[in-house]
Amino acid sequence: MRGIILAGGTATRLFPLTATTSKQLLPIYDRQMIFYPLNVLVKAGIKNILIIISPEHSGHFLNLLGSIFDKNNIRLEFKVQKTPRGLADAFIVGEDFIGDDNVTMILGDNIFEDDFSEDIKNFKTGGKVFAVKVLDPERLGVVLFDKNMKAIKIVEKPKKWVSDYAIPGLYIYDNQVVKAAKQAKPSSRGEIEITDLNNWYLKKNKLKIGIIKGKWFDAGTVDSLLEAGQYVKEKKLYENFDPTINNAIAKFNEELKNLAKKVL
Repeated sequence: MRGIILAGGTATRLFPLTATTSKQLLPIYDRQMIFYPLNVLVKAGIKNILIIISPEHSGHFLNLLGSIFDKNNIRLEFKVQKTPRGLADAFIVGEDFIGDDNVTMILGDNIFEDDFSEDIKNFKTGGKVFAVKVLDPERLGVVLFDKNMKAIKIVEKPKKWVSDYAIPGLYIYDNQVVKAAKQAKPSSRGEIEITDLNNWYLKKNKLKIGIIKGKWFDAGTVDSLLEAGQYVKEKKLYENFDPTINNAIAKFNEELKNLAKKVL
């Protein structure tokens, strides 16, 4: 299993906070946002992770993450996506990285309370996504279930009500996802939609959908960014980080302190 974190984009909804750095490098309580999706992958035992970033903020990611995980046997790679072409484009950008493996992709601005480690570790073939009940389904991809909670169809940002269940930014696919992404045609927005990939698997009866029980944040607005930080603090979600990440941060902090002493 390989991991991809999608951390590009312009994040205009968070301007002017994003005028100086990437949205995914803004803080969620005591650490940058990027550590939360990274934690989802690391806790699931994923050792090879590709982070897709925008060119204007590439140096910021390297300064923060760089090689701090190498000593902990976590290999991070970075690829610059000059022009965002939709979420599904990540699998085309990351084709060589994925190789013959399965892949889990997570959006860099999604914060989950649930632990998906077993879902990722036990994944074999096909695709698996998750659904969460929301108040504003019209701004997301939504899934319509029948009375037995079997998925019937998935619709991207429906203009008319389809379902209250949205699909947040965590996707687990087998190696066929690269083929599906290449076959997908750009939507009216000019993007390769992740919904097309989900429907590709759904039509083949190879898509499973899990239900999210805990809190989920799409930290792409000022309000959701603040709410996510407050929730992390109140529920002590910062205690749920994998020791690998905590140790890497602690070592990096110690190195910075030692460097500062030498300068002084």
